[in-house]
Parts: sequence; structure tokens; C-alpha cells
Amino acid sequence: MDDENLPALDELSIAILRELAAAPGEAGMSLPRLGKHLGQGASVLMRSLAAMSHARIGGVEGPGWVRVTQVEERWNAALTGTGRAFCERYLGR
Repeated sequence: MDDENLPALDELSIAILRELAAAPGEAGMSLPRLGKHLGQGASVLMRSLAAMSHARIGGVEGPGWVRVTQVEERWNAALTGTGRAFCERYLGR
């Protein structure tokens, strides 16, 4: 990650992006599975995912790299097209 326009990312955000980029297909992965892979709880993951989504935090819209969806009781996280392009360019995924 050597572009000076690249936003500063913490290690957890990078790990999340890498896990989602490695997930098969476009479906992403469930939050419990992502948490198990990264050793983090759902609330920690949701904070990081929100910051990388389109959510407005502090009046600033996020980059839109991930989307989080809920179907019934199941939460799922996946890369958007923008997120996949970001990962390919900066994370080699």
C-alpha cells in the first residue's frame, strides 16, 4: 500500500478486506465466520465494517468498500465492486 492518496487503514480493516476478498464468489461471508477467522467479536467487526461501508460517520460518507446485509437472523459482509477493485490494487487480492 504505497499510494499517498490511500486512506490510513488499521490492521483489523486490512485483515477484514483480505478475508472478504478471499471469500468465494460475491456472497462474502457471515459475521460469525469472519469473527472466528479474525478472532474478533461481532461488535468490533461491525464498527470496522461500518467505517468501510457507505455509512456517514461524523458527517463523512465512507468509501463504500463493503456492504453488510441481514437476512432474518443472519448477518453477512461482502465486498462491493469498489471494494474488490481497492483490494486488487492495494492489497494484491
